Amino acid sequence: MIFNLLFTGLFLALSAVYIKNSLHMFQQNRYELYRYTNWLFNRRNLHFSPAIIYCALMIVLTIFLKGFAYDGAVFVLSALMAVVALYLESKKTYIKKLVVTARVARQIAFMLVLMFFALIISVEYLKVGIVGIIAIYLPYLMIYLMAVLTHPMETMIKKHYENEGRAILDAMDNLIKIGITGSFGKTTTKNLVTDMISDSFYTLMTPASYNTPMGITRTIREHMKPIHEVFVCEMGADHVGEITYLMDYVKPKYGIVTSIGPQHLQTFHTMANIIKEKMAMIEKLPADGVGIINIDNEYIRDYKIRNSCRIKTIGIDNKDADYVAENIKYSKEGSSFTVTIDDCPYQFKTALLGEHNIMNLLAAIALAKELGVDNDKIVRNVAKAKRVEHRLELKKINGITFIDNAFNSNPVGCKLSLDVLAMMDGKRVIVTPGLIDLGPKENDCNYEFGAYMKDRADFAVLVGEKQTAYIRKGLKDSGFDLDHVLTVSSVKEAFAFIYGTFSSNDTILLENDLPDAFSN
Repeated sequence: MIFNLLFTGLFLALSAVYIKNSLHMFQQNRYELYRYTNWLFNRRNLHFSPAIIYCALMIVLTIFLKGFAYDGAVFVLSALMAVVALYLESKKTYIKKLVVTARVARQIAFMLVLMFFALIISVEYLKVGIVGIIAIYLPYLMIYLMAVLTHPMETMIKKHYENEGRAILDAMDNLIKIGITGSFGKTTTKNLVTDMISDSFYTLMTPASYNTPMGITRTIREHMKPIHEVFVCEMGADHVGEITYLMDYVKPKYGIVTSIGPQHLQTFHTMANIIKEKMAMIEKLPADGVGIINIDNEYIRDYKIRNSCRIKTIGIDNKDADYVAENIKYSKEGSSFTVTIDDCPYQFKTALLGEHNIMNLLAAIALAKELGVDNDKIVRNVAKAKRVEHRLELKKINGITFIDNAFNSNPVGCKLSLDVLAMMDGKRVIVTPGLIDLGPKENDCNYEFGAYMKDRADFAVLVGEKQTAYIRKGLKDSGFDLDHVLTVSSVKEAFAFIYGTFSSNDTILLENDLPDAFSN
């Protein structure tokens, strides 16, 4: 009896580490079982050496020992494994930690109950050594049962909160609502739009990457006040129908489509689906609404919009756009460019780097103009616009200049980042784990990314041998000096190399930062 109680405690302690890890990966895979399944079976997630040793020893003990000796050995080994697992977990650093939301708290409770019942059943029918193995591996499979059992409740809770959000928006008749979407650039554009108009209107924007129904709902319920005049709402999508759903929810009068590309092709399946989904932002605007679109992007330019609302266009290469950035120049201090507004050329300066950030600024300028912000004030606000964290953010770390573009890199943005790096003095270094979530195009995009580094970077540090294999192939085929290519296993190892090799005269581009779900 005492042994059973003690072993139950050890079982739950050991399970807790793996319950946390499995829930962490489920969260990073957006609580979607098909994404979680890809993570679970396509990557080396469970190759945890102490766990493998523990399981092997448990099998040996079960085969060769009996009675008290068996029970004692199993207990001691399980206690040791629990200590090791808890210690290693406490020392592990995550790119993005598990966020214990109310939903995750409910999931933890369900998982503990499920594991407790699994323990009771296993003890009844299996040797305790095998039960110890179950403590490690079963949580990863229990995610499926937990997700199915909690789905009806989570759907009901989500619907309740969304209805509260709709009621708040419906009660604010004079609220100006702005929707922003795109395959990339939407978060930066959202921040820039807010910078452009916040000294003219009392403005609320969705924070960080709160671009899902629940993220938007949380923003409305927790932060929307009757005194707000403008709501700037980022809208994300990786499935067909999600932008339409969000447009029906928020009902913005103004919409911005920043760009369209093969981002989330794995879930959209075709470019046609991506184009249709992103352009739903414009097609769902009211008849008196205003759509702002980037006509340098061929997918947007070639799309026939089925809406009579007013359309304003932005561009750099396309001189027929309503707002065109010209005379663009870059330096370590930022960028400068000219835009003609009301037939008068205005000179703009900004701390932001990169052509895509100039395009994002154009969208913000056009939106501010539509809302009646004075031209001179727009110029001043562009100069004051803050760099967005991890999006071509210029910074000094330990005396070395970094261009931090670590957030969610994409096939277009990574090349524009390399164009910025090419303009910098000293040795030019790129650190990257490559591009992800691009479906069948992922290998080709990584190959092109590697080839594009030629003559734009002097040294490449690749994080993860498997993930960056096609980048290395692109580097090799382009004629890049492979003596200046280093493959490391972790970001920590990459930084150690950077600090030990390069100086304050050099520039380091950090391109993309894989979530933990892709880093194992």
